Amino acid sequence: MTIKESPYPLIFRPLIKQTLWGGSKLGQLLGKPIGDENNYAESWEIVDHGQDQSVVENGPLAGKTLSGLIQNDASWTLGKSTSDAMFPLLLKYLDCNRVLSVQVHPDDAYGQTMQVPDRGKTEAWYVVDVQPGSLIYAGLKRGVDREALAEAMAAGETDRVLHSFSPNPGDCVFIPAGTVHALGAGLVIAEIQQSSDTTFRLFDWNRIGADGNPRPLHVEQSLEVSDYESGPVQARQSDPAIDGWQRLVACDKFELSSLEKGSGEVGGDQRFHILTVPHGTATLHTPTETMELSRGQSVLLPAAMPECSISVDAESTVLRAE
Repeated sequence: MTIKESPYPLIFRPLIKQTLWGGSKLGQLLGKPIGDENNYAESWEIVDHGQDQSVVENGPLAGKTLSGLIQNDASWTLGKSTSDAMFPLLLKYLDCNRVLSVQVHPDDAYGQTMQVPDRGKTEAWYVVDVQPGSLIYAGLKRGVDREALAEAMAAGETDRVLHSFSPNPGDCVFIPAGTVHALGAGLVIAEIQQSSDTTFRLFDWNRIGADGNPRPLHVEQSLEVSDYESGPVQARQSDPAIDGWQRLVACDKFELSSLEKGSGEVGGDQRFHILTVPHGTATLHTPTETMELSRGQSVLLPAAMPECSISVDAESTVLRAE
């Protein structure tokens, strides 16, 4: 069977990343294949970035990498209008067992000037789970300019110039390139981002590493790419009473929508679509099969996929990125 004869939902085995700030909720809440340790930080659901590759688990394309599918037939995978040679987005789940470092990402233009050129990184977060007291840090406070940020960084007090708020499950936070940000302890997040590894660290909460030294900071790069105009970032919410898709984010890098009630159409438009289920369950109806999706499961509909429909039961949510 050729790739052109296989327009069905693609299921990939997640890539599980372990770090010191991870926990065990990826397995407990989302059913990810973790082991006995307690430091599972990220589950990369769909990725095509260097050595990090999603591998198909289902159907006649099982064992093929996402990169390999694109090289074989980019229009089948990505769509007729694409000029990309790699998949442009990355979907992941994060378990933040402790507060993450304060970071900022450059835009595409700056990314191309780096020693190892890469895309910039614009991203969006969907809050899956929250512990009492959890915070999100998103954007600088009003009036904070480059000089004020530099002074706070030099004093080890970067947190005092950051906007923060207590999120709720279902909140969506849009983080354009240049937005200073951090995820607090006790959060489980679904993240859609440009497929990129361009990250600058401003502040690591004055922590000391296992070697007795603080982790290095990217002071000049951070000051150069940070956005001093946009100010605080606020959470966005959908309306759970509305049937069908609701758009949460629309930018030049991706669109993110949610389905919390009823059903919605997807596919059949010569665009790829990513679906993931952060809450509950969902049922995907294709022209040839019905697929039950459980909590934490993600699928990719290649651009060649004919129109499908997806429905959710009570207390369930599907996210769609494209």
